[in-house]
Amino acid sequence: MKRPISVRIGDITTIYGQNNVKQEIKSLPFIEFEKFGAELRFTVSDLAKNWFLKQADAIERIRKNPVLASFYESEGVDVSYEDATRAAQPKERDREYLTSLIAEIAASDEDADLLTLVRLVAPEDVRQRMGELVLTSEQDRKIEKIMQAIKHRDYLSSIGLREIGKMLFIGLPGTGKTSTARALSEKLNIPLVEVRLSMITSQYLGETSKNIDKVFELAKKLNPCILFIDEFDFIAKTRVSDEHAALKRAVNTLLKAIDEISLVDDGVLLIGATNHPNLLDRAAWRRFDEIVDFPLPDMGMRKKILDIVLSKVKGDFDTQNIAEMTDRFTGSDLRMVVREAVLHSLIEDRTYITQSDLISAVDDFSSRVDLMMREYTLT
Repeated sequence: MKRPISVRIGDITTIYGQNNVKQEIKSLPFIEFEKFGAELRFTVSDLAKNWFLKQADAIERIRKNPVLASFYESEGVDVSYEDATRAAQPKERDREYLTSLIAEIAASDEDADLLTLVRLVAPEDVRQRMGELVLTSEQDRKIEKIMQAIKHRDYLSSIGLREIGKMLFIGLPGTGKTSTARALSEKLNIPLVEVRLSMITSQYLGETSKNIDKVFELAKKLNPCILFIDEFDFIAKTRVSDEHAALKRAVNTLLKAIDEISLVDDGVLLIGATNHPNLLDRAAWRRFDEIVDFPLPDMGMRKKILDIVLSKVKGDFDTQNIAEMTDRFTGSDLRMVVREAVLHSLIEDRTYITQSDLISAVDDFSSRVDLMMREYTLT
């Protein structure tokens, strides 16, 4: 967009910490100073363009700046706007940006208590990225679908398609529901608002409905973002006739809040997660346009998980053999096995592991897996 460029001396001082601006610009014949308004203006843009190219780090700076890259690419310089765009991270990715938003919210007496109800995660803080997750082809397909919906929000809005962007993750604990939500945050460069329904359920049931409204309000303030609701079954469970009236109101508040939030209109991707999908009633199920199942990993997936987790660990081991031994283990269980094997090697003053370390860790962990599976089946 072509428009006059007007920069004040105060802008240069604030951005670059340069306090002697007038003296510095004397050597630049393409800039003039206007006393009225204390403004700096370009006079001969071609001179400015050529001067900048002669600076020692010019090409490097241009390749990191989409605006400069777009301009100089059109001038025949060997730079790429597309490459610069990919290299430039959006502000929503940074912890610093999220911290500034949190400070604004905390400064408001009305909104300060919102921050006690959630955990906020900046994309740059996410350790396990999408490429490091082992997902099924069906999981990949559904996640790709929602990523395309986010990319084409304007188009979806123009055709009036707004009931998109509400996903329900179901599966055993440790199968990757939370990790996938966080990895999506990193992949999409938007913050994650993480809430456990047990944390916002007040001992005074009347406060629970208010807390639910506050969480959804916060997500809208932080948009674009992912609102990740864990333990979704804690409130949105099957409603029976003798249930407490206040709890019924809390459930209805949650369902209504889900209805009223939109990826297309509000920039909020809603993800619910539950270990107990059988506790959800029909009213909860039909609020979600995508149901993503997180099954126990099969043998091929277990080997891939082990290969990833052990990629930086030295030693002589056979991940295929360990994958065959770990039927019914979740991805989280496999990471625990590796952790135990590594700790055991350190006890013996070794910084490498052996196959026997892994096998011993599997044997120790098997009873725990059996116990967890039995408790999950009972519930």
